[in-house]
Amino acid sequence: MFIQPWDAAFSTAEWREWLATTDRFGTLVVNNTDPSRAPVAVPTHFTMSSDEALVLHLARPNPIWSHLESAAEVRLSVIGDYAYVPTFWRAKNGAPEHEGVPTSYYAAVQFVCHPTIVDDPQEKADLLETQLADFQPEGRYSTVTPDNPPYGRMLSGIRGIRLDVLEVEAKFKFDDAKPVEFRTRISELLDQRSVGLDARAAAQQRRRVDVVRSRNPRHDE
Repeated sequence: MFIQPWDAAFSTAEWREWLATTDRFGTLVVNNTDPSRAPVAVPTHFTMSSDEALVLHLARPNPIWSHLESAAEVRLSVIGDYAYVPTFWRAKNGAPEHEGVPTSYYAAVQFVCHPTIVDDPQEKADLLETQLADFQPEGRYSTVTPDNPPYGRMLSGIRGIRLDVLEVEAKFKFDDAKPVEFRTRISELLDQRSVGLDARAAAQQRRRVDVVRSRNPRHDE
């Protein structure tokens, strides 16, 4: 992922905190075993386990498995808080609004990982318990065990995946190279438009401004 210096995450904590606010839903991308064909891309929920690996599960009939078995590295991509910023918002002072350069705002994290397929029934049960605890912290689900209903008999229909993280690329593209006054105005316009994820994009932009201000009180000068 191309990341300009001003779009980079300030810290590991920044992307971790952002990820925790998302639905942990991304796209798992695996090289095709046939290099003349497009990579295999699978949309999926995932969970970051206590040992820093990403875990998920997919249906056994999914066509990804032969490709995954051959892969030394895969990529899991997550994107959110995106918004289109039109030409007439970004025109330079005094220039016609139709001469502005449009852009996209977004937050993105990509994980480069080493994959391991999980087929052991107990390990799959443990993986599902980890994901249920993540996505359903209020409980109200049965314990997952290989030999007991309701989930035990279903375990054969899925395979688990453990992704050991080798590298993390994090990007927060919210015009950080522009003056604070410019970004403040765009944030206000996003709030006024209030379509799709505009409010979240505006909040991200303001948060990034606040972080820089806290580190450099002369930033606005």
